[in-house]
Amino acid sequence: MLRSPTRVVVTGAAGFIGSHLCERLLADGHEVVGIDSFSDYYERERKEQNLGAARAQPNFTLEVVDLVDADLARILDGATVVFHLAGQPGVRPSWGGHFDRYVHDNIVATQRLLESLRESQLQKLVFASSSSVYGDAEMFPTKESALPRPVSPYGMTKLAAEHLTFVYMRNFGIPATSLRYFTVYGPRQRPDMAFCRFMEALVDNEEIEIFGDGEQTREFTYVSDAVDGTVKAASADVVGQIINLGGGSRVTVNRVLDTLEDISRIKVRRLHLPAAPGDPRHTGASINLARERLGWEPRVSLRDGLSRQWEWFQEARGSVARATSV
Repeated sequence: MLRSPTRVVVTGAAGFIGSHLCERLLADGHEVVGIDSFSDYYERERKEQNLGAARAQPNFTLEVVDLVDADLARILDGATVVFHLAGQPGVRPSWGGHFDRYVHDNIVATQRLLESLRESQLQKLVFASSSSVYGDAEMFPTKESALPRPVSPYGMTKLAAEHLTFVYMRNFGIPATSLRYFTVYGPRQRPDMAFCRFMEALVDNEEIEIFGDGEQTREFTYVSDAVDGTVKAASADVVGQIINLGGGSRVTVNRVLDTLEDISRIKVRRLHLPAAPGDPRHTGASINLARERLGWEPRVSLRDGLSRQWEWFQEARGSVARATSV
């Protein structure tokens, strides 16, 4: 665990994982500086809601800036740890004309942050990478030593940011660690992500769109488990390492839908579409390194995690409906 109290910075603080991380760090007694540009990938209102609990804390400060042109020397002054979660998400939207946004937010922004840390007294930079860097892996569970072969522009930009991080570590001594998250889910999940889309379709009595036959597998990781591994990486002796954070088991999309049907008690109507370009057929994490080096273990099962997200989703939908009717 991080020694408390200390000053930490979280980029992407208003996002799904970032907002949970801020709350965890504040609960642990740290002074937290959040950075977010409130990009238009999804509604700003959702992100503002994500930060509601953090902004109510006196030890939280929010900087609304773009990392590319922000005065980072001022913002990072005195920080002992930086958690770099900011970036443009999404595999499918990374094709086509929006690629320059991915380069700007995932590569250029990371380089600007690294430049600003060259002369700092930082104890640790924890970079949030993605299982998308593996692409269509050849072995499961996939170890960190596997050759990364991303199959989407998004995955390519995350791999480039990983490499930038370690280039700066090698040349300027920035103490960096990269974490490869495997499909994180839970309350506040982005509206474009699968579980949120599934739940929206369920309550609206619409067909759930499935890309492919549904037998593709994913390693799903509950958000509190991902946050716990992220916090542990900040104090562990893992500089220069890449570490997978996964939920501990691979399941098919069809099994996810069966579980959601059982939890919600709503019949799932399935609409199969062609497989989407850039989506790997399977993902699965070897988490032995996280166990050994971080003392970390995923604790939330898929069923429990889906139940928690379903409860949150229903409450969030109810809040929107109540606000609309006023």
